Amino acid sequence: MAAINQKQVLKQLQKLSPQQIQTVKLLELPTMQLEQRVRQEIEENPVLEEEITDEHDSSDDAGLPKEVSMDEYLREADTPSYKSYVNNYSRDDKSRQTVLFEGESLHDYLLEQLSYRDLPQEQDELARYIIGNIDEDGYLRIDLQSVADDIAFTYGKEVELPALEQGLRIVQSLEPPGVGARDIRECLLLQLERMEPATEARQLAIRILKSCFAEFTKKHYDKIMARFNLSQEQFREAIDEIQRLSPKPGNLYNEGGNIATPYVVPDFILEEHDGEQHLRLNTCNVPELKINRKYADVIRRMSGSPEGEQSKEEREALQFVKNKIESAKWFISAIRQRQDTLLRTMQAIYDLQRPYFVEGDESKLRPMILKDIADRVGLDVSTVSRVVNGKFIQTPFGIVPLKRLFSEGMQTDSGEEVSAYEIKKILLDCISREDKRNPKTDSELMDILTNMGYHIARRTVAKYRETLGIPVARLRKEL
Repeated sequence: MAAINQKQVLKQLQKLSPQQIQTVKLLELPTMQLEQRVRQEIEENPVLEEEITDEHDSSDDAGLPKEVSMDEYLREADTPSYKSYVNNYSRDDKSRQTVLFEGESLHDYLLEQLSYRDLPQEQDELARYIIGNIDEDGYLRIDLQSVADDIAFTYGKEVELPALEQGLRIVQSLEPPGVGARDIRECLLLQLERMEPATEARQLAIRILKSCFAEFTKKHYDKIMARFNLSQEQFREAIDEIQRLSPKPGNLYNEGGNIATPYVVPDFILEEHDGEQHLRLNTCNVPELKINRKYADVIRRMSGSPEGEQSKEEREALQFVKNKIESAKWFISAIRQRQDTLLRTMQAIYDLQRPYFVEGDESKLRPMILKDIADRVGLDVSTVSRVVNGKFIQTPFGIVPLKRLFSEGMQTDSGEEVSAYEIKKILLDCISREDKRNPKTDSELMDILTNMGYHIARRTVAKYRETLGIPVARLRKEL
């Protein structure tokens, strides 16, 4: 039987204090969420208040009682003892994204339109169930038999496929055109069939999609023209009608076209005055904070009285106010530290990428990784990552996400170090000047870049081409 003994073990542990945790969390927040977080802290902590800058309201006594007595404070509420202590942090506390704004989604818009239809109850229920299965792109990705099985399993109700087909046609008649399609071909046909007037080019486009969709996607244009006995002009007009259509009708509700998309509030502002650029933090909507001196007076007055003369409620109230004042000091300090860290980091990024900020040309971006900035400002790479993540800067040439300013580089034959953005621009220029009847393959583009002194692999060319949203050579072929 093993003996029971005791021994001392000396080891080092790294633990974050509540103030460090608070600083890290505030550092991650962009400006809009920081404003909400500050407002929330003001509501939760009565000791905190906004710093009033208006001349008429700058007096400390403006809008406040002349004296705050402990009796008045205790009469506000019978505070239980467990609420007199501050414990805002836990070991499993996780950072959750704050919902900035929630507007009308695609599903809400479809259901709103459906409510205006005078439909029988069964058709209305089926249409609503189908709408619930439509994805964010506007497609119904599951077949109707699976929808019927789901209804039978969930509600114990057998539904015939013809009834579901009729419900789907109702959904497909809603706005935006093409919603409820089961594939890209049906989506394009739904949009063409609802366009007015039905011109010859649109009718021809419908015939092409119905009969030669496989040849159309593979750009076998010669086969399609021979099959329908078309001239190049007729075929080009039909193709132009198809190219005007939207392959994702739900994009209007996912990429900036409706009120559900929040506005981008820049965290930094780069301004030009007298030919010089000035960088500053965007703190116009974030209120300045201070500690209400009335509560500090309460602490001084109560601390001066003998401890034996204080009642239990007064001691609990005194401890509550002390904790709130300490929490307010921590919060104000964390806000100031956040501003200092953000500004120092952004200044280092600006100094390194000054040619880009002056001209606004992405090809002027120098190769830069997080470690480069961390070494310049004396911070950890993880801290710089928190500063950059989700932050934007307003420049004279538009609002730019900070992540776009970072890229790895490579050396040319001359020994010059260039960023991936410069290579992408050269690649884009090569593709824009190519013969569209015979587009260049990735291997040919690699050879062109190699001759220019940029030695990159074919797979890297393919990766850059995909990030630029450019299809392969076969799909770039035009008449």
